[in-house]
Amino acid sequence: MATDPIALAQDLIRRRSVTPTDDGALDVLGATLERLGFRVRRLRFGEVDNLYARFGATGRNFCFAGHTDVVPVGDEQAWSVPPFAGVVQDGWLIGRGAADMKAAIAAFVAAADETIAAGLEGGSISFLITGDEEGPAIDGTRRVLEALAADGERIDHCLVGEPTSVDLVGDVVKNGRRGSLNAVVTATGKQGHVAYPHLAANPVSALLDLAQALRARRLDDGAPGFDPSNLEVTTVDVDNAAHNVIPARGTAKFNIRFNTHHSGAALLDWIERTRTQTAAAHPGVTLEIVARATGEPFYTEPGSFTDLVQAAVRDVTGRAAELSTSGGTSDARFIKNVCPVAELGLQNATAHMVDERVRVEDVHTLTRIYRAALQRYFA
Repeated sequence: MATDPIALAQDLIRRRSVTPTDDGALDVLGATLERLGFRVRRLRFGEVDNLYARFGATGRNFCFAGHTDVVPVGDEQAWSVPPFAGVVQDGWLIGRGAADMKAAIAAFVAAADETIAAGLEGGSISFLITGDEEGPAIDGTRRVLEALAADGERIDHCLVGEPTSVDLVGDVVKNGRRGSLNAVVTATGKQGHVAYPHLAANPVSALLDLAQALRARRLDDGAPGFDPSNLEVTTVDVDNAAHNVIPARGTAKFNIRFNTHHSGAALLDWIERTRTQTAAAHPGVTLEIVARATGEPFYTEPGSFTDLVQAAVRDVTGRAAELSTSGGTSDARFIKNVCPVAELGLQNATAHMVDERVRVEDVHTLTRIYRAALQRYFA
């Protein structure tokens, strides 16, 4: 019996796989793939469960990558249906992970099933599924790729099922993503009276000067396929209710979204130099920064692989899919070091929201698009 993507998506949604808990989601997926003839491997790193499965042993390996972990539901009482019930109502599949991205996983399983049933010779289809995409992303895709490389496993091309579509299924294909860097700044000075500033050391002045020095730099004017990089100060916190008191401490946070002109390491080095220069101008104030690049940018040049994905969308829907590098980070930032990678999935409008949902019809459309991509790849 052919795989029903809606039934499989419902089974996956019914597993409360909030990062880093798996709750049996990968058991459901692994059992389904084994039934189709895949060799399934479970790889656990730290608290994270991961899965790699492959059908075929020769030829080019087309990999589908994704994640079964989801974000918390928030206020469960605000949902119109239980968030982990996998309810189908009025043509919608509702539940946490429906859009991001359990329905896409189910759609690709169904597409792989049809491809194998039609006869797959001289090629391989694989799945790389993690339970650590919505979390720190330390013990997930990156660790699996390292293990596969150590075993000599080769992936030739990869499609990630993140929810890339905006208005209609397949209207946007992501061929790149910006990198992301988060930083927390702590300035510690000496509390005092505003009328006697020479007896105090104002941490707020140091915070503001550091923020201004960082914001003064124009990072770039854009890169191929990317908008200009941007630094945004997201909060400045002092917790001082008095007008006449210089506080002893203040904190600030900022984020940088950066394109391929930069690396996380280079930006961290620039931030540290700027911190040192600013601290030197504020004797008596200690400036500390805890910063981490949470994702590097990736960019797949438009070419044969992106053409194939766009052609699959056109085969099924007649639409011309737009190539885009917008949005946040994804595990493609790790996969790009192994092979060409692109992203295509359902609409992202309700991802991470209350009553996250996707149209049942759209899941079937995405299944046909994935099937068309596999047909073209192995033609």
